[in-house]
Amino acid sequence: MDASVLTDLPAWQRRGGAFTAEEIAQQPRLWRALAECLDLAHADIDAFLGQALRQPGQRVIFTGAGSSGFIAEMVADQINAQWPAEVRAVHTTSLLTHPALYLERDRPTLLVSFGRSGSSPESVAAVELVRAQVSQARFLDITCNADGELARRGQGRSDTLSLLMPPASCDRAFAMTSSLSCMLLAALSVFDVAAWPQRLARLHALADQGELALAAWDGAVGTLAQADYPRVIYLGSGPLEALAREAALKVLELTGGRVLALANTPLGFRHGPKSTLNPDTLVVMLRSAQPLARRYEQDLLDELRADGIAARVLSVGPAGEDGVAGDFLAAAPALADAWLAPLWLLMPQLYALQRSAALGLTPDNPFPDGTVNRVVQGVTIHSHG
Repeated sequence: MDASVLTDLPAWQRRGGAFTAEEIAQQPRLWRALAECLDLAHADIDAFLGQALRQPGQRVIFTGAGSSGFIAEMVADQINAQWPAEVRAVHTTSLLTHPALYLERDRPTLLVSFGRSGSSPESVAAVELVRAQVSQARFLDITCNADGELARRGQGRSDTLSLLMPPASCDRAFAMTSSLSCMLLAALSVFDVAAWPQRLARLHALADQGELALAAWDGAVGTLAQADYPRVIYLGSGPLEALAREAALKVLELTGGRVLALANTPLGFRHGPKSTLNPDTLVVMLRSAQPLARRYEQDLLDELRADGIAARVLSVGPAGEDGVAGDFLAAAPALADAWLAPLWLLMPQLYALQRSAALGLTPDNPFPDGTVNRVVQGVTIHSHG
């Protein structure tokens, strides 16, 4: 098999990676399907949100665990900058352990939960916690599973709106890929200030570029994944800092921990984390579309390449005059970084898939011994009383 051929699903099936490969490849199609779903649902969404985002006293908490928590981080600042309401990201794993830091009984709160399965114990417990501790609480559940606990428990409740993603986004593989990008783009679309036709047009534009990027990058990523880099560092700023963390998590998950993956910001990297570089390290910069951020990124790229310590230094992002031949570039739509994050994430997803296969693992289930599970298990929810 030519391991770089993402669409060769029978070959990926033999390698135990057909679900992951298919779910990466289907994302542009699902982004278009998401636009259709939102077009049908936007009147209900607008009615549910009402004028809450225009109220400075309103708190909006985006939440999730693991990759779903990184979605919250990628979207929160972009949305917060557009509305008088206070918008922030808090992982369920922090909300459950330290609720007093994030919740006020008399402050109206909208909890926006991200959940692929919608049945992880932390997701369900976070909703119950906010409902118990906030007198004016409402809930927007963005989930890929119509049969999950979030969707089931929200049915028929006036304080809850369940927003279901296209059914195929409920990934069958271990890793979150299409589920993550659909939920991320759904949140950005729901909470944007632009008119709905403009929001939906962005999804179609991203889908067009996503198809081109997958076709252009697949072979090169396959070749890259054949090289033995036991340490991978992803760097990103602003919303792309959380994208870097998600990218690192993907390679860590799909290689079963055999590849150590780290994440940081371009400016923060010099403050100690740069000491992780060695001749076996691959560094990948996730480039911003913002001119100021790009200058800082380019400074570090130039520095790392001049140092010559890392085995390889690459960048992923908008094509431009500062692009370097051999990097992963795309003609991105003129959008904010949070909107472009799913486009750049395609490369780390492909790399994690291909690196897993190169190591002889089964990407659809890199933990056959059950050490780590698709839906988190073993969590005891303790009382906050």
